[in-house]
Amino acid sequence: MSSTDLCYASLSDLARNFASRALSPKEVTRAHLERIDRLNPLLGAYTTVLAESALADAERAEEEIGRGEYRGPLHGIPIAVKDLCYTEGTATTAGMAIYRDFHPTYDATVVSRLRRAGAVLLGKLHMCEAGGAEYHPSFPAVVNPWSPHHWAGASSSGSGVATTAGLCVASLGTDTGGSIRTPSSMNAVTGLKPTWGRVSVHGMFAMAPSLDTIGPMARSAEDTGHMLQALAGPDANDPTAVRAEVPDYTARPPEVRAVRIGVDPEIAVGSVESDVAQVIRDAIRTLEDLGADVREVSLPPTAALGAVWGTYMGAEAAVVHEKTFPSRSAEYGQFMRQVLDEGHTVSGMDIARIESERRIFTGKLAALFDDIDLLLVPVLRYADLTLERFSALLFDPDELPNVLRFLVPFNFSGSPTITLPGGFDKSGVPIGFQLVARHLDEQLLVRVGRAYQSATDWHLRRPPC
Repeated sequence: MSSTDLCYASLSDLARNFASRALSPKEVTRAHLERIDRLNPLLGAYTTVLAESALADAERAEEEIGRGEYRGPLHGIPIAVKDLCYTEGTATTAGMAIYRDFHPTYDATVVSRLRRAGAVLLGKLHMCEAGGAEYHPSFPAVVNPWSPHHWAGASSSGSGVATTAGLCVASLGTDTGGSIRTPSSMNAVTGLKPTWGRVSVHGMFAMAPSLDTIGPMARSAEDTGHMLQALAGPDANDPTAVRAEVPDYTARPPEVRAVRIGVDPEIAVGSVESDVAQVIRDAIRTLEDLGADVREVSLPPTAALGAVWGTYMGAEAAVVHEKTFPSRSAEYGQFMRQVLDEGHTVSGMDIARIESERRIFTGKLAALFDDIDLLLVPVLRYADLTLERFSALLFDPDELPNVLRFLVPFNFSGSPTITLPGGFDKSGVPIGFQLVARHLDEQLLVRVGRAYQSATDWHLRRPPC
């Protein structure tokens, strides 16, 4: 197997080969580090590469496996984490110049759980400032390996790019308003946004705590299931972490027969650009061919939530940043300054109105799941999202709600979603779609995602780098 093939091997395949000792964790880790050394200067996915400690992790994993002390599917697997996860003794910036020299004294719960599972930590992945939508001007932007002229997604762009470019086997991203889903869609990555509280956020830089989730990004649904298995569960350090039992996310076979999948055709096809509509139609056809019961539904209105998300998120973010903003506002980039300035103007009545809308939408969405098991929706309504076009949309108050339309409602509701690669636009840039489930039904998302990917190869495509 070539070095490139080693870097594109799935987590599941590597796990089997490590367990049987057909492959060496040290060999695979070296291949990844060599690829990072070659491509990261072009792509900017990593802020910090932990080459020395990664090789030590790999050697330890190899020795443990050799002694019969196999910890499970993540043992020896090279993984990277978004640079807002505290990592003991390692710079953790959250994409912010203010924290360029911040070195936490402990690991985030997700990092400690990856270590406990035997994963090899390759390094920290670049992100937009503070979890927002733009990079701090003192940091370089992450480059989409499918096309350097196109957006790489936000804010977990480093996670999406590193995963699709073979710079790690899997990664961690966070999602407050689409930050797992947009980089997954733009990079042909499978991203699993868990139920709010399913994964502990202890030791994670917050964006807007009541909306924040952290989850896996990988090259297949099966691999996200293995990742979530290691990450999920209650945490004494995080009172918001759900205390529900953690199922085996990959135990059931990849089967979609008789699964009821709801589609609102007016929203999912009629309100999106033509390349996106084609991806949705193709996904529906594939799922139907696999035996899914695809039925028309009427999605509760989402446009209003897209319009108020910035207000709500800004107010929460203003609390998160109150020690450094506005006292150090000059050290923030334009987008975050705007978010936080607006957050300081939000009234209690504003929040009360939005909370009412949030509860109504969440209730209507829960009622929709009386008749369906999953909901199929786009990630974005746009195709051919060049850097120039995205920048124009980001600062257009009339268009930004449309960017957020299929993203933020499921942060408000706390619903789990999986983003699956579904095709490409006319520019050759990936397009994904998302499936939404009931709270804590990530097992079904993984199962249906695996079934879909058994019949398609979009997730196996490699960027030209």
